[in-house]
Order: sequence, then C-alpha cells, then structure tokens
Amino acid sequence: MREYNKISETKAYSVETLIVGTGAAGFNAADLLYKGGARDIAMVTEGIKAGTSRNTGSDKQTYYKLSLSGSDKDSVRDLAGDLFGGRCVDGDIALVEASLSSPSFLRLVDLGVPFPTNRYGEYIGYKTDHDPHRRATSAGPYTSRFMTERLEAEVEKDGIEILDGLQLVRILVKDNEVKGAVFIHRKTGETMAVLCRNLVLATGGPAGIYSLSVYPMSQFGATGIALEAGAMGRNLTEWQYGLASLCPRWNVSGSYMQVLPRFVSIDEEGKEYDFLSDYVYSRPEMLSRVFLKGYQWPFDVRKLETGSSIVDVLCYLEAEKGRKVYLDFMHNPDFLPIPWEELSKEARDYLSASGATGDTPISRLKKLNEPAYSFYLDKGVDLEKEYLEIGLCAQHNNGGLLMNTWWESNIKGLFPVGECAASHGVYRPGGSALNAGQCGSRRAVSWILSKSTGGWEPDASGLSSSVKEMEEIVSSSLIGDIDGDEVYEEVRKIMSISGSALRNKESMKKALKTVDDHLSSFSSICVKNQGRIWNLFQLRNALITQKVYLSAMIDYLERGGKSRGSSLYSDENGSVKPRNLDQRFVYTLEDEKTNPLIQEVRYENGKVSFSYREPRPIPEDDDFFENVWSEYRKNKNIFR
Repeated sequence: MREYNKISETKAYSVETLIVGTGAAGFNAADLLYKGGARDIAMVTEGIKAGTSRNTGSDKQTYYKLSLSGSDKDSVRDLAGDLFGGRCVDGDIALVEASLSSPSFLRLVDLGVPFPTNRYGEYIGYKTDHDPHRRATSAGPYTSRFMTERLEAEVEKDGIEILDGLQLVRILVKDNEVKGAVFIHRKTGETMAVLCRNLVLATGGPAGIYSLSVYPMSQFGATGIALEAGAMGRNLTEWQYGLASLCPRWNVSGSYMQVLPRFVSIDEEGKEYDFLSDYVYSRPEMLSRVFLKGYQWPFDVRKLETGSSIVDVLCYLEAEKGRKVYLDFMHNPDFLPIPWEELSKEARDYLSASGATGDTPISRLKKLNEPAYSFYLDKGVDLEKEYLEIGLCAQHNNGGLLMNTWWESNIKGLFPVGECAASHGVYRPGGSALNAGQCGSRRAVSWILSKSTGGWEPDASGLSSSVKEMEEIVSSSLIGDIDGDEVYEEVRKIMSISGSALRNKESMKKALKTVDDHLSSFSSICVKNQGRIWNLFQLRNALITQKVYLSAMIDYLERGGKSRGSSLYSDENGSVKPRNLDQRFVYTLEDEKTNPLIQEVRYENGKVSFSYREPRPIPEDDDFFENVWSEYRKNKNIFR
C-alpha cells in the first residue's frame, strides 16, 4: 500500500484492490487476482489465525460439489436445479455456483487439500442433507482449515501484503461507489483509512450477534458495517441452527449423533435427567431419530413432527428450565443396551455395515470415526471420561449481503464473498457454503480483472465527515457511563432467545426495542481501557446487524410468512400442534407448492425498508459453441 494524505486526523493509504478477511474466500480472491496479473493488492484482517474458515468443522466437514465419481447421473444443470430448489435462490446465482464447482474444487486438490480418492482417481462422494446425489466429500474435521492454509501458502508465495490486527469499522462510499474503508488498530485503538477502487469483503457471517453460537469466539463478521454503508441485504431471515458443543464450539453432527449417545441434563442440585425418555416416542423410535440427527443436523421445522428436529427442541426446553444439557458417550441412553433389532432399518443397517455396534457410544464412535473422537481429545476433552455440554446454536446465515452474478453488491466496487454474501436460500445442501465461498471469490476476481488494473488514482474528496465520526467514537470511548461489555453480553443473549430457531413476534419486537434503545444511547456506552476500544466497535456493528435482522424477521412474519427452514414462527392459530409441547410450538408450515418471495432489505438513516420479488429462474441453455467462443475471445461480452 502507498501512503496518502491524512483524511481528517487519520493517516491514510491507498491500494487498488483491498481484501478484508483472511479466510478461505479472502485468500482465494487474493491469489487469483495475483495469478490474473493484478499487483496492487493488499489484505487486512482482525487476526490472521482467527475466523470461521480456520477454526470450525464437524465430524467430517463437508465440501459440496458436482459428482466426480461413480455412475450417478449428474450435470451442471442438475446441480444448479438442486441449489435453486432450496427456495428463495436466484437461478443465475445457482448456475454460477454449479458451473464453477468443479474447477474450484480441483484447484484446491492441486493446492494440496487432501480430499480422498479411490485407486482409480475418483473423488468418491456421499450424501449430505438436502442432497439427492452423492456430491459431498470431506478432508475430515478440518476441511476448511486445510483449504485456508493451502490458499494462505499461495498468497505468501505471491508476496501479497497482509496487515494483521486491524478491524474494519466503516466502509467509505460516495455516489454509490466504494472509495475505501476505515480501520482501527486493535491494540492501540488508533484509526487508519485505506482508499481503494475495489473492496472484497470476506469477513464471514454475522457471528457476533448471538450468544449461543457454534462460530468461533474469534469470529464477529462485518455485515452491519456494510448495511450501514448502503449495501442491501437479502434473505436475512434464513439461518441454520443446530446442536453444538459449547466448549469447544463445534458441530455435534454426523458420527456424534449416529453412535447414539446418551442425552442428559443436570439441574442446579446436580440431579441428572435422561430427558429424551420423557417424550411420547418409544425408546427405539427416539433412538432412531437421534441417529437421523447425524444426517439432518440443522434444525428443520419440517422434521419436528416426523424427523429428528424434536431432539433440538427438547434440548432447548431443558436449557430453558435452567439445566445444563450434555452428551454422554460413556453410557448408553437410559443406561440400557441398544435394542438393535427394533431400530429403524436405516440406523440398524448403517451401524451394522460400519461395525459400529459396540456396547457404548464411545466404542461405536471410535469405530465409526476415530478423528471425531480425537478432535475433542486434542481440545482437552476426553469423551471417554467426561460429558460434553451442548446447546441449540446459530451456525450459518444462509442470507447476507445482496450481490449479482459477479458477486458485486448494489454498491459499485464492493464484492461480498464467502458467508457474508447471500447466495443461499431457505435450505441448502450441507457443504455448499464452502463451494459458494470459492466460486463467489473466483467470480468477483474475474469481474475485477475484466475492468483492467493499473492507472487508478485514489480520491478522498467528501469522505472527511465519515472518517471523523469514527474518530469521535474512539475519542469518547472511555468516558461514557454504560459498560459496553455488559451491553454486548445482554444483546447477544436476547438475540439467541428471540431471534434464533424459535421466533415469537412479541418477543422479537421486545428484543428490537432493546437494541434500538442501545443504538440511541450509544454515545453513553464506554469500555474500560484503550485495549477494549475494538470491542465497542464490535458492539456497534452487532447492534446495527441485530436491528436489521430482527426487523427483517418481524416484517416477514407480518406479511404472512410461515415457518420454514431452520425457523419456527409461533402461530397460536397454526395448523401444526406438536405433541407434548406448549402453545409456543404451534405453527403453520410454508406451502412449498407456492412460489417463494425473496426479501431484500435496505438500512438508511437508521430506518429499515423492505421489498419482495420472485427468484430469477435458471437461465436457459441456448448457447452455441461457436458464438460463445467468439464472445470469449473478445473477452468482453460475457462481462455484463
């Protein structure tokens, strides 16, 4: 980066393309830019070892792609159709992600990510949730970490500048065009501005808005900052929630459920409850639903009555009683032998074929998936000797910032990639997020390179007031009378209660008022020392995000929206009344025979507004090779 004159009192620099975030999507964008001939590139990150890509996973973290093995019939159009079938997905976005899935995946293979093959070189797949084929693959619990590390190694070879310890606090926009960004140094609280022509936003999902979360503690997101700058949101109501361990934060999906652990809650007096046994299902039926939870890990309101999602709700209700909820891998449920012959055929056949029919859950886990056991052991938790505390946690935002088929937002030059980009809808196949991050960053780079690089000059005119506002927050951060850390803890808890998997209109409105009150009195909120100023800005980002997301959920419900995906909206007049659950769990399912509407959101001057439209269809395949070849050689007609 080059030094630039100060903006207000803040030291400024310039670089043509700025990438914020050092996860798999951010590193992919940087490396592809460099390999495409761009050189005026820099990356900025809060912490290079932080973030979701590097610090999350599951029993075998999935990468979803086009089938590359076996005799299953598959095609780009079939894959696009299944992504589009997730509801509220634009067909052209789905087609791009399907088209680029193979080259993006094989690039990772060439970089050394250890995806398994058979002796003939086929990349063998398996079925994941919402997957009609066997498109899923995995490099084990740390798939996204392997991706990040291999891509980071390429960026290091490129010699691209990386600035660590800087937190994004504002995106600078003028005439609906990105002009740069403002950061603070996490240690000192000093501000720094970077002017740019292109800003690739690879900051992940809005992890910092929930207390019950499987996101790593180091992940916060910057969605509120982008919304404040004028970037529009899309499908913000759509999330994935599921059961996860709380320390360490990790999905307890797949093998952790398939080996049939004991679910136990403990009250304040230390009394234990095998609470799943108190529900109306017989023991074999409940065990079979626990097994299904491995495949059906995200809470899915459609599976509350007929599938595995009753397990999520029962865990939630135990926590609501003030009890802590655990998985016990040392003992069978109810301390009784597993009735193998009475389980569902699917569970019985799977565990029998894998040889995972030992006398205890831990013996079955070690047989079925030894790395899943070793993961917790590496984190200091021995499942052979201790319980594992779990909760119903936020895991992934299927919505996010609006972008077009080149991953450019409604703001020119701003490219949200990875989880902060809204490429998914209500449902998505497990592992499709890793594919989307690679495809989206590749697509954004193609657009940036097509507009040529070099010869760009920074322009700071009209930006001083925006920078000055951030300086004023820093200067007053130690003199307020409201403790920012306490506020942050409060609003995250409120969001997990009111704006998570179980949503009630009155509860959401009450939460929104609390968030609004804190935003209105933000100038009175302070932190205790200079080293905590960064957290004040994380709180500000979270409050804006919560305001917009809660508003989106309320608006969806008030416009007649029904329960769908990973969200149950209470409806006292609902048509579904689950057995043995209270009135809050009465709901009406969305009619999936009707065309869904995509909700788009704008945040402007503290106000949230909404619009709705039908998803764009998958474009017709009417290309003739010679014509496409001609356009491609000209290298301009495809960039539109």
